[in-house]
Amino acid sequence: MSDPAFTVIDLGGTTLRTACYAPDDDTVTDVRRVPTDGIAAHPDLPVAALQARVLDQVAALAAEAVERHGSTAVAVAFAGPVTADGRALAAPTVWGGPGEHLPVRQLLEERLGLPVVVVNDLTAAVWRYVDPADDRPFCLITVSSGIGNKVYRAGEVLLDTEGHGGELGHWTVDTSPQAPPCDCGGRGHLGAIASGRGALAAARRAARTDPAGYARSALAATAPDPELLDNHALVAAVRAEDPFATAAIHGGITALASAITALFAAIGIRRHLLIGGFALAVGPRYAELLTAELERLGCFGLTREEIREMVVLGAEDDDSGLIGAGRLLAARGLAAAS
Repeated sequence: MSDPAFTVIDLGGTTLRTACYAPDDDTVTDVRRVPTDGIAAHPDLPVAALQARVLDQVAALAAEAVERHGSTAVAVAFAGPVTADGRALAAPTVWGGPGEHLPVRQLLEERLGLPVVVVNDLTAAVWRYVDPADDRPFCLITVSSGIGNKVYRAGEVLLDTEGHGGELGHWTVDTSPQAPPCDCGGRGHLGAIASGRGALAAARRAARTDPAGYARSALAATAPDPELLDNHALVAAVRAEDPFATAAIHGGITALASAITALFAAIGIRRHLLIGGFALAVGPRYAELLTAELERLGCFGLTREEIREMVVLGAEDDDSGLIGAGRLLAARGLAAAS
């Protein structure tokens, strides 16, 4: 008899994904994607209204998925810090901030009548990359709507019970008054500068500052008006090594490289896996640019050859949160998180 199916959900700032996870073969099927009904779709709504909309959306889609899958439990990979009992402390890319702490696990269990596990999306994704044959510590970094990270070491993700840890995206990089705004309400955070949204904003700013340079770039052929520029065009131009596009995102890559060197200096993490829509869309070119910055900045005690091995791309899909959430549920059995 096969193991029971689980419904897994990956709630991101841009996209909400649902899928069926099969523990017996460690796969996800019936993957469905819809735009998240949050701040990206309704930028003028207050946080409380966005929280209600997003929770209603998750609950409705989860109920439909549970019926399709015949699930015995649900796991939600959530784009923000989450406590051990499933309360969402913040969700800048989903509903802005700061807002009230939302008891996501409790509310979903009441609506679904099933055990629910809620963890940070990167905490979930980590478990996709844990290899029992290679227990070296690593840091998983997502470069997507925002920036997030989680460190895996000695069989666990390094977090406290209140969900703190792994929020490099809210490390302040630029302290100037005109620093780019972050979705959380702060300014100059790494996520505001180095995320996919931050890269697009940087490209538009560069176009306003240097209209002649923009006009000569591959970006102008796709979007003569830089305000109409989107991430698809920006990614294509960076992949093609367009000088203007590459220069526009260089500041964000430098900031991310600086964060990685600080992480290495603080706790000695030498393996960094990159996932997230923006980084994976740019692909090997992104890892190449980031590695070049790491070499330029240097990591105390490492040779250039060792630095070149620090960064690798994760799987070329957007299923890490789904698969990791499924593995986490399987490890916990059918019980809800404690």
